[in-house]
Amino acid sequence: MKPFAELLRQSAAAHGHLCPGQVVGVRMAMLGCRLIGLEEPTRREQIKKLIVFVEMDRCTADAVAHVTGAKLGRRSLKFVNYGIMAASFLNLEAGKAVRVLSTEEARDLAAVYAPEICGRSRQQLIGYCRMPDSVLFRVQEVRIALRPVDLPGPSRSKVACDRCGQIVRDGREVRREGMTLCRPCAEGAYFTQAREICWPQMNWTPGEPPGLDAPHDTAEARSNGERPPAEVIVLR
Repeated sequence: MKPFAELLRQSAAAHGHLCPGQVVGVRMAMLGCRLIGLEEPTRREQIKKLIVFVEMDRCTADAVAHVTGAKLGRRSLKFVNYGIMAASFLNLEAGKAVRVLSTEEARDLAAVYAPEICGRSRQQLIGYCRMPDSVLFRVQEVRIALRPVDLPGPSRSKVACDRCGQIVRDGREVRREGMTLCRPCAEGAYFTQAREICWPQMNWTPGEPPGLDAPHDTAEARSNGERPPAEVIVLR
C-alpha cells in the first residue's frame, strides 16, 4: 500500500479539502485492509475480493473509498446509514471481515498528542496522525452475510412494481399483502409530488462514444497473464 502521507494527499485532493475526518478515514482503510490480508486493495487481483461497508456519510467515508478503491457503481462500496464513524472490510475470498470504529476518546486525546497546535480542528488533524491505531480505533472481528444479489457483477434479479410499474433490480423490492412493490410505493419516498416533465433540448444526444476500453476485460489482456477475478465466497 502507498505511504500514509501520499494516500492522505491524494484523498484530500479528491475530497476537496484536508480535515481530521480525512486522516481518520485513510488510517481506518489502511488498518482494515491490512487486517483482512489485502495490502494493495486497488490492484486488480485484490479489488475483486473486497467489499467495504461505511456507516457514515461524512468526510471519513470519502477517504475510506479512495484508499480502498471501493465504489458504489462497482457494488464494492455499501452505505449503511447508521451515523457511526465506522467501516467494515470484507475479504470475499478468505471470508474474513473486520469492523473498525473511530473512538470518541480520540477527540479529547488530540490535545495530548498535539499540545503545541492551536485550533481544535488543526489539533485533531495533527493528533490523529500521531496517535497509534490502538488509541484512534477499536476493531471487531465480524461476520457479514451477503446474498448473491448483493455481490458485484451483473444484475441478478429484475422485477416490476405491481403499483407503479417501475423496474426494481438486485432484490430491493418489497412484498406486501401479496404484491411486489418498489420501496417508494411500499414505504414512502424521500421526494414528493413527482410529475413527468419535458425539458429544453430534450432530444440532445452526445453522438458516437469516445474510444474507451477496459483493458483488463479484453481477451488480449487476459492472454498477457492478468489474473481472472477472484473466486467469490458468499457467507451464510
